[in-house]
Amino acid sequence: MAAFAPSAPNDLTIPDEGSTTTRAIFSMSLRALFEELKRLRPGRSASPAAREAYQLARRAVADLLPGKPGAIAAALRRPSLSAPLRCLRNTQGESTTLLTLVASELLFELALSDALVREAKVRVFPAQLISLNHRRVFSPPPEARSLTFASGKLRVDDGEWLALSSLPPAPGLHAIADDLVLATVDDNPLRMDEAHPDKGGNPIDLGAQPASAWVEELRADLDVVAHHMPTLRDEMRVLLSQIVPVGYDTERHLSASYQEALGTIYMTLHPQRMTMVEALVHEFSHNKINALFELDPLLENAFSPLYSSPVRPDPRPLHGVLLAVHAFLPIARLYERMLEADDELARVPGFKERFRQIRDTNARGADVLLEHAKPTQVGRGVLDEIRRWDEYYGAYEA
Repeated sequence: MAAFAPSAPNDLTIPDEGSTTTRAIFSMSLRALFEELKRLRPGRSASPAAREAYQLARRAVADLLPGKPGAIAAALRRPSLSAPLRCLRNTQGESTTLLTLVASELLFELALSDALVREAKVRVFPAQLISLNHRRVFSPPPEARSLTFASGKLRVDDGEWLALSSLPPAPGLHAIADDLVLATVDDNPLRMDEAHPDKGGNPIDLGAQPASAWVEELRADLDVVAHHMPTLRDEMRVLLSQIVPVGYDTERHLSASYQEALGTIYMTLHPQRMTMVEALVHEFSHNKINALFELDPLLENAFSPLYSSPVRPDPRPLHGVLLAVHAFLPIARLYERMLEADDELARVPGFKERFRQIRDTNARGADVLLEHAKPTQVGRGVLDEIRRWDEYYGAYEA
């Protein structure tokens, strides 16, 4: 656990107007990851070539620390680097694959940012290098034996230098809004790991829909949030980097996120606008609390024993119940705001009934959580906020 001690937040679930809570927590989680990057050493079981590559990347970081850490911070902000780095942390540096991926992604980012003080030649690298900051993707030739990175350029084997400015914008990174992209490339090592019983991982899939249809829908979804909960939309600008498509389905919607991949949401495309908006707010809320989990466990009894969940068919630890309640409360608030504004979407048949279902789900989850949870000092702030909103919606009259 990171040696950073956040104060107990009081508006992480539903942000107050102008709140900076999420920004502060995300920033603190990145500083903690920065410290881990500096401390982490390759494990003995990793291959010599992977250990060498990682040491070169660490040297590149050390070169910048005296006065130019900004390029490193910018790279760590994006899940194309931070997700494999957190996974590597969890293996204590023993994974050859993760060492290779982290080293190559970091060197690629620093080269694109003109921030490498010296050349770095690696003999192992992944099949694809992704930069969300610069929206560039590079796929080394299958026969390549080495990559050499330098500021603004790279070289395959002993060939000519390639100016990275000449790389075209990646066709797999489609601009949605601000810094957020629809990504049909993804290097999250965990994306095929799936805890949901009705889902088998998150393979990239546009669902036979054009990327433009995804982008158009996601922009409209974001606009709904911006209109009714502008501070929540501002938080998305801070934290979200990419939405990864995982199919199209007219009957159900399945989405996912991972603590290690802060800034990434996996979503299916669905024809109903509010289904998409709900999924967006739900998974973003997971991202917010996952950033806090990087700093504090929140619950002393987070993973044992198991309890019935209001939103899952399988028994869940309190960690999962907390994730659910924390994610559904802002959805309830959004529905409430849309009804108050007499939004066109709120006039659709079934809207008020769905709002009632969300409130009931939250109440059942909060009952389990507030009765059984043993919070840490930081977690107490989150639970106190959940209690306030649970009481508010318990007395709510539609």
